[in-house]
Amino acid sequence: MKLWGGRFTKETNALVNEFNASISFDQRFYKQDIEGSIAHATMLGIQGIITEDESKKIVAGLESILKDIESGALTITDEYEDIHTFMEATLIERIGDAGKRLHTGRSRNDQVALDMRLYTRDQVKATSVELLDLMRVILRIMKENTETFMPGFTHLQKAQPVTVAHHFGAYFEMFKRDRSRLKDIFKRMNYCPLGAGALAGTTYPLDRDLVAKLLDFDGPTLNSMDSVSDRDYVIEFLDALSIIMMHLSRFSEEICIWNSNEYKFIELDDAFSTGSSIMPQKKNPDIAELVRGKTGRVYGALMSLLTTMKGLPLAYNKDMQEDKELAFDAMDTTLGCIKLFKGMIDTMSFNKKRMEDSAKHGFTNATDAADYLVKKGVPFRDAHGIVGQLVLMCLDRGIALDDLPLDEYKKISPVFDNDIYEAIDLRTCVDKRLTIGAPGPEMMNKVIAIYEEYIDD
Repeated sequence: MKLWGGRFTKETNALVNEFNASISFDQRFYKQDIEGSIAHATMLGIQGIITEDESKKIVAGLESILKDIESGALTITDEYEDIHTFMEATLIERIGDAGKRLHTGRSRNDQVALDMRLYTRDQVKATSVELLDLMRVILRIMKENTETFMPGFTHLQKAQPVTVAHHFGAYFEMFKRDRSRLKDIFKRMNYCPLGAGALAGTTYPLDRDLVAKLLDFDGPTLNSMDSVSDRDYVIEFLDALSIIMMHLSRFSEEICIWNSNEYKFIELDDAFSTGSSIMPQKKNPDIAELVRGKTGRVYGALMSLLTTMKGLPLAYNKDMQEDKELAFDAMDTTLGCIKLFKGMIDTMSFNKKRMEDSAKHGFTNATDAADYLVKKGVPFRDAHGIVGQLVLMCLDRGIALDDLPLDEYKKISPVFDNDIYEAIDLRTCVDKRLTIGAPGPEMMNKVIAIYEEYIDD
């Protein structure tokens, strides 16, 4: 069955049918298509465009189709061009001629625009929920590790001492911004295109405000041409997903580094690791590597849709059927990556002594040694040079600044005294960083309290 064909005198070429069909991927719209059709039929009955009895029959028929699809009693087959054709044919088969009235005042153009918008809206919500669950795990790790010292890095070089709580807090902030982007996208996209028709509305007295209300939109779209040709919200969502994946990929890269034999900062749970087919000693961070790898896949979906849309004149064009497959894949991929990443970090453990030793022997307290001199009256530029000489001396001996005897300090500068060791102790280095956003435990606990309010809001 096709929803068109009256003006055609020849059957469509079989290859054209196959090339044109979308039911293999748009069948995942079945629930959204039924929800939209129920709202449309309800409105048609209220407006007197069809009879109240016909409206009730259509709604009951659609509800029975939904029930049977979800129970497995009804299978969506590829003999139909798309999910819309399948739904209408099945409805007519079940309730007769009343089913033929469902499409009154509606085009496939505004129907598919509605389905895509409803589906994307559901995916935006689901992604936001999964991110929040991931953030709960991050917050739990932060609360447990406000005094777990580790090196902070720039250029992958050990720079200054921080804590695991501080490091993980950076990702909490990233994912918080990601959820903010999703909220903005939802707000912009939450307008109903149904009633736009093919591109110029309809002569039927539709109540578009009612349909929008029935489907939990903030209102109807205000231009019928834009309504059927707008895919900005999908592009925005793919952009947001790409940024989420970028954040997950950066985090995954660090997991891979921390898991390496050279670092040994973390131990991944066996349930979230894999082995080698030839090397029995291996325990590989495959989840982190796959998340990192799948990021490019999501980027590809964004670039694909941007390229598809860049030259399309108003209004609807068949090119826009290409808004679905890669977008669906990107949505599925991102949700899957968030869930698996959450499980991986929720079950991993930290080698706290190894992390602290790495911070000490990486001279992450060198800046604090220079600040010690400044507080004693030494100009910072001179202090910088003095500590540089001390670091060079320690490197030659294979020791940390903490292990250098006081007389060696005094050989470089007589300003040093016994209190240098307290000044460069990792706990001192971290604790005295008391500005908001810094790793000091006092400020860290204030930030954690803010994050707890965010999670509970």
